[in-house]
Amino acid sequence: MGGRHRTDDSGDGGYGYRPPRRRARTGQVLVPLAGAVALAVLLGVAAFVIVNRDRQCAGGELAVRVVAAPDIQPAVTAIAEEYNAARHKSGDRCVRVGVQAQDSPGVANALAGSGATAGRTEVDLWIPDSEMWLGRVRPGGKPPAVAATVARSPIVLAATRSAASGLRESLGEPSWAKLAEAANAADPDGGAGRVRVLTLDPRRSAVGLGAALAAAGVLRAGGQEDQLIGALKQLSRSLAGSPEALLSSLDVKSRKVPVGVASEQGIWRHNAAKGSADPVAPLYPREGTISLDYPAVVTTADDAVATAARGFAAELGRERARTVLREHGFRTPDGAGGEALSSGAGFAAKPPRALATPDAKAVAALAQSWSRLNLGTRMLALYDVSGTMALPVPRAGMDRMRVISRIGVEGLRLFPPDSEIGFWEFSTHMNGRGTDYRETVPVGPLTEKIGGVLRKNVLARHLAGVRAKPTGDTGLNDTIDAAYERMTEDYQADKINTILVLTDGAGNDDPDGGLSDAEVVKRLKDRYDPAKPVNILIIAFGPDAPKGRRSMQALASATGGELFIAKDVMQVREIFLEGMKRRLCAPNCDG
Repeated sequence: MGGRHRTDDSGDGGYGYRPPRRRARTGQVLVPLAGAVALAVLLGVAAFVIVNRDRQCAGGELAVRVVAAPDIQPAVTAIAEEYNAARHKSGDRCVRVGVQAQDSPGVANALAGSGATAGRTEVDLWIPDSEMWLGRVRPGGKPPAVAATVARSPIVLAATRSAASGLRESLGEPSWAKLAEAANAADPDGGAGRVRVLTLDPRRSAVGLGAALAAAGVLRAGGQEDQLIGALKQLSRSLAGSPEALLSSLDVKSRKVPVGVASEQGIWRHNAAKGSADPVAPLYPREGTISLDYPAVVTTADDAVATAARGFAAELGRERARTVLREHGFRTPDGAGGEALSSGAGFAAKPPRALATPDAKAVAALAQSWSRLNLGTRMLALYDVSGTMALPVPRAGMDRMRVISRIGVEGLRLFPPDSEIGFWEFSTHMNGRGTDYRETVPVGPLTEKIGGVLRKNVLARHLAGVRAKPTGDTGLNDTIDAAYERMTEDYQADKINTILVLTDGAGNDDPDGGLSDAEVVKRLKDRYDPAKPVNILIIAFGPDAPKGRRSMQALASATGGELFIAKDVMQVREIFLEGMKRRLCAPNCDG
């Protein structure tokens, strides 16, 4: 049979019957298809990102070790976490920044290879709290370069909000000059009687160092350097162990108004942590101040790591990083603060007037002065009780012995508790014939007990009761010779070793013989050792003092000491300051 036919076998021999097909709905087909396409796209993008990322970091990760001052470390860590998440590259390697906190002086010593922390710090980028520490890294050389200034925080005075008004009544407008006046050890009846000043050790704290340098600059400019010496001496007795300890102690109730030094950021952090109803308030010195400036310093010698470190330092200056810093209570390098430093919390909207940051030489000089001023005191006091001491002092209403005794009592008030002091009396034949002195109180710590009584009280009692020997002459030379031998034998390197002579100034007067003026001067010069100096300081009071000036000056000069002729009992405070100043030049002071 002709015609077309199917080539497939339909089973019915022709175009067999086929049931009609249902037409599929368009939506039911597209939904699964769209889901599959979307999944494929997402997988493709993810694969592209992973592959591209791996290609971008083909060289692996590059670690940058950042060591930051403890106060700024939390902010730097937060910035570093965002920086790491963004996968910043240096070459073909992704940078990973790790941040740890370490105190700045310790890092400086480690980098310099000195001190207890020498060689113990691994750091590629160092962010100390102040540029003032950089001079320690290369003593006598050029300080390391600063890649960026990360933040600022002014050093201010600090008191609780409730105490601030009382402080203004006692000191007036907050200032470095007034703070030094209140802390002057040579004027215990001044501001120190109304205000308790607290600070931090300038050898270990940039706040303490900056405060001391700011005060020093202000006082020198005003011709008040003597006041600075007394203040530094007193402040060494009022050190807090940490910024937190200092700020916490400001609300301790006492008869004196407490005031301390702190950074703005430290006050903010303290108040945020404590949530006190009587928060600490910043008091801005009217002369201006020094700020903590948080320099970023690249310390690694590895070129690749150094490049990455500089990249992160640059990141710290971007706006997002600055926002984080302001949120943590810092000001940005331009002085701008954030909501943390609000006027409602007592902070100034504008930064205080900036005093110039001292250079490395000024920092080193103050640190040396601090150390010298705060060496301990080991002193043997020799009191003239010869017959002339019973003579009246014109217009004083008392005899010479009483005046010298009062000078001794006044001077004793000025020495800190850790001082070691002893007391001899001298005239002639004081302890049997031929011995011109009597060892009344042996040299030792003022806080040590003698027969159940503190040495300080024993000394005060003896000074109050000392009497002139009516028939006694003045065996000054033999007494000084014996005292010098004793003090050189018992020399202590961690203290200022001194012989203090209090006399009416007549000089040596020993009819029974003994050492002549020339002999004792020669013996003193022969024994004097600049490496182990024992200085003689002489305080002379009375109408005979000018007559004996030449011989007494020779005694003092032979040991690098000095003669002071006092016209008034209260001059002992000035003499005390002069003694403190000599610590700064010893053993090369002009006699």
